[in-house]
Amino acid sequence: MSAVKGINLTKYYKNFKALDAVNFEITEGECFGFLGPNGAGKTTLMGMIYGFIEPSEGELILFNKKVNKTTMAEAKYKIGVIPQDNNLDPDLSVLENLIVYARYFDITGQKARKRVTELLEFVSLNEWLNANVRKLSGGMQRKLIFARGLINNPELIILDEPTTGLDPRSRRQIWDKIEELKHSGKTVILTTHYMEEAEKLCDRIAIMNKGKILVVDTPKNLSLKFGGNLEYVYLNMTEG
Repeated sequence: MSAVKGINLTKYYKNFKALDAVNFEITEGECFGFLGPNGAGKTTLMGMIYGFIEPSEGELILFNKKVNKTTMAEAKYKIGVIPQDNNLDPDLSVLENLIVYARYFDITGQKARKRVTELLEFVSLNEWLNANVRKLSGGMQRKLIFARGLINNPELIILDEPTTGLDPRSRRQIWDKIEELKHSGKTVILTTHYMEEAEKLCDRIAIMNKGKILVVDTPKNLSLKFGGNLEYVYLNMTEG
């Protein structure tokens, strides 16, 4: 069953074509990676999938429904977004950051408190429940953003460079949580610059450059087809 499908997705910013007739299909329950250098179109495509950017041309299908204003509003309740940037509220505690965010999904009261407790346990931050987020290390803040993106128990999880700037130990901890989500049947979309991360987590990968998808395949098949490891394939396909 398809979770996300793009058909000739194109995006213009005035005379600049950021996305050029992109086609792809992501199956429910898989971890699908988008790799590409800065300016490849990854950010634009992610923005389309979670409803922040409208395509200039083409169609986007989420959960077997063509995206329009009505279906996108419905789909947002099934989507969790873990952004690259740290956009936590520095004036609030760990608990308050999650409780406030839960309200956007109409999760309140005891239901919200129960969900927050579960998520903080999931990312091993339960002991920091009442701490101000300024007291958290960079890795701990990333874990909190990760937990926040799961507050609505989403079917589709979008992770935009989830481990950028983390130390190796924190990165491995995030990888373990992504693996758990995969095994629980969630669909995961991942953008990353770390080849090891893509190779470890992704069932399939789309390599992008200059607004186009160049190839889609499993990490193993890409390595076999192009005669090198994933980093070699990526660098050779995106150079220039």
